[in-house]
Amino acid sequence: MKFLAITLIVHGPNPITGELKPTTARLREVVDNAVLAEELGFDGYGVGERHERPFISSSPPVVLSHIAARTSEVRLFTAVTTLSLLDPVRAFEDYSTLDHLSGGRLELIIGKGNGAAQAQLFHVTSEDQWDRNRESYELFRRLWREDKVTWSGRFRPELREAETWPRPLQRPVRVWHGSATSRESVDLAAQYGDPLFSANVTNPIEPYAELIRYYRERWEFYGHDPAEALVGAGTAGYYGARTSQEAVETYRPIFDARLAMFRRLGLEPVFPTLEDAIERSSILVGSPQQIIEKVHRYHESFGHEVMHLSADADGLTDKQHRATLELFQSEIAPVLRRDIPSRPFPLPVTA
Repeated sequence: MKFLAITLIVHGPNPITGELKPTTARLREVVDNAVLAEELGFDGYGVGERHERPFISSSPPVVLSHIAARTSEVRLFTAVTTLSLLDPVRAFEDYSTLDHLSGGRLELIIGKGNGAAQAQLFHVTSEDQWDRNRESYELFRRLWREDKVTWSGRFRPELREAETWPRPLQRPVRVWHGSATSRESVDLAAQYGDPLFSANVTNPIEPYAELIRYYRERWEFYGHDPAEALVGAGTAGYYGARTSQEAVETYRPIFDARLAMFRRLGLEPVFPTLEDAIERSSILVGSPQQIIEKVHRYHESFGHEVMHLSADADGLTDKQHRATLELFQSEIAPVLRRDIPSRPFPLPVTA
């Protein structure tokens, strides 16, 4: 199994202290966490894309370019690139440039994105968002592979023998499809023989497992070898400690603060207690052995080879944050890497 650390760059008060870091400090923290992830042995580091509060992740290519300059080995992921909102030509230019600056360490996770405010900002509707996502991806895919593109569609001006620069370093780049609730993204991934990344955050395991089963069904329907399907999955939170009692005691105030935030926003939590979340959600809180056993249970349903943890401290002190990530890499990751085989990530490219 391989492991990513991912951030959506939430910019909100510390759930324990109430402190709100300045924007500059929060963005620098994201870059420092990427350096830490590489130091500790994570396989990849991902930056999300959102265009509404409380997120400040509206420009992942810029953030990832800075991370590329501070790191040398860790794979760099988008999580997700919201192609339903973007001009695919401009997205290609940004990510092709980043591909070079990172030495071919770029991978994309694409999706339509979430949030009514950002959809309104970009004049995308619930009726056309999936069509936009599909059309943008199909054009983006051609731009990455073809030196000249002639194309027409519904949502942007047509192209005639269009050249886009710079030409990318990786030919092609690997694109994952982020999946949360809809079959559209799952079918698109299967059609093109691309890997799937299940969000696996908000709900119990069942709806995510159903979508992954559907992905594998559609993968075969489109004529791909079943053995080549590739799945990743997220987690709703992580805190590992030497004992389950220590883990629960430390994480409970963070979890309770999250519940309070949901209720202030008028949202009823899916998991009303930390104990319920540990039992039924993808949250990983406990001793190393408990976490290993839980990941194995999820793997039985998902068959996933890649898993993400949150890159953010999320209420932990800097010391606690580093210690729990060190514990993951020293006592949890080695067992999961041994028990759950995974295919290698692409190696960096030399121009």
